Amino acid sequence: MIRITKSWANLLKDEFQKPYFKVLQNFLEEEYNTHTVYPAMENIFNALNAVKFEDVKVVIIGQDPYHEPNQAHGLAFSVQDGVELPPSLVNIYKEIEDDLHIKCEKNGNLMRWAKQGVLLLNTSLTVRRGQANSHRGKGWETFTNKIIELLAQREDPIVFILWGSNAQSFESVIGKQHLILKAPHPSPLSAYRGFFGCKHFSKANKFLEEHGKTPIDWK
Repeated sequence: MIRITKSWANLLKDEFQKPYFKVLQNFLEEEYNTHTVYPAMENIFNALNAVKFEDVKVVIIGQDPYHEPNQAHGLAFSVQDGVELPPSLVNIYKEIEDDLHIKCEKNGNLMRWAKQGVLLLNTSLTVRRGQANSHRGKGWETFTNKIIELLAQREDPIVFILWGSNAQSFESVIGKQHLILKAPHPSPLSAYRGFFGCKHFSKANKFLEEHGKTPIDWK
């Protein structure tokens, strides 16, 4: 099940040996054998495999994968090629277009961001079909918390984009060398409470440029 690049494997090797991760592995084997689980097992670590630890420029924290067919592929807020855009991603694109005065691609596959250094990390990396948060509390949070802590301790500055209370719970561990951008979740239930107009994408790029990094092409 563990298909993960060397960059992350070296950093996380101790986690893979801990009792909680062994329990998580056993749980996932049972779930994948008896239920429909997303994403496909080989895509669980796509977010990590798409960008090396040392190349991360921006971290966007999600909660858990989309739970309907053909959507989730291991990147938070992203869907597979050709899939209708979920409401949260529609709102993300709307904010990008309003903020940067550009036109986003119609495709919801955000691998194009990941390849530029955007880590799209859900705090739970798997979910049962049709059951949001069904793998919550099974061990994933311990694992992804470790990833966020490692990034938060990095001296090289990172932009942390925290949408909603789940993501904002990580604020206290993030070092002062990084930029923290907070707003309500882009879900239709909360986007009008301050997500729209947050200008996180221009702010992220301004910070990256100020620290000698190439800005993200958010199209």
